[in-house]
Amino acid sequence: MTYKRRSRRTPVRRPRQRHVPARQRSLSWRSRSILTALLLIFGLAGWGAVARMVAPTSNTSLTRFDAIIVLGDSADNDGNPTPKQLARVTEAVHEYERGVAPRLILTGGAVRNRFVEAQVMARTAKAQGIPEAAILEEPEARNTMENACYSERIMKAHGWRSAEVISSAYHLPRAGIIFNTMPLEWRTHAAPPLDAESVAHHGVAASVEVLKTVRYLIWERWTEGCEP
Repeated sequence: MTYKRRSRRTPVRRPRQRHVPARQRSLSWRSRSILTALLLIFGLAGWGAVARMVAPTSNTSLTRFDAIIVLGDSADNDGNPTPKQLARVTEAVHEYERGVAPRLILTGGAVRNRFVEAQVMARTAKAQGIPEAAILEEPEARNTMENACYSERIMKAHGWRSAEVISSAYHLPRAGIIFNTMPLEWRTHAAPPLDAESVAHHGVAASVEVLKTVRYLIWERWTEGCEP
């Protein structure tokens, strides 16, 4: 009589799951969150930097304009023009004297202190020989978007359609992006810094402008726009 021998199956061993402590899982989640946040920040900063690189500098071939728009910067706490503000007004005076436009629109409200930027700039322009009849003040704007929008309102009221926009070089890329949405013929023109301190400040200010450009592109442009 023949007996069949039963084959004994080797039991399949399942791999043991490694137990990850809760603290370690928490750290891993935090690390991924931090990495994601850093990638997002660098991505947005890169977007802002590229936007500044390709920002328009004009939409016209005109060399003579109806007005020169000077974008404001805060006065000091005594109401005197800072080097940046003085540089912008001084360059606007030079452009006026070259015959680029017959009038200045000085735009800026009281943003960082109680002194209205447009009024301080107007006093500076008059001290440099610009006749009062050639100066228009826009004293309400609190940011670059409002600088553009409120200045365009003044121009529209007078039937003017073209402008040269003067500001510091680091500011002009964002200004160009904003003015490109205005119903104007325009070009930007940089005001050279007047002292070494202003030159040194340029790099820091340009970095801040990258962040402001991103903020404009993803937020201000859609939520804080104003009607020209």
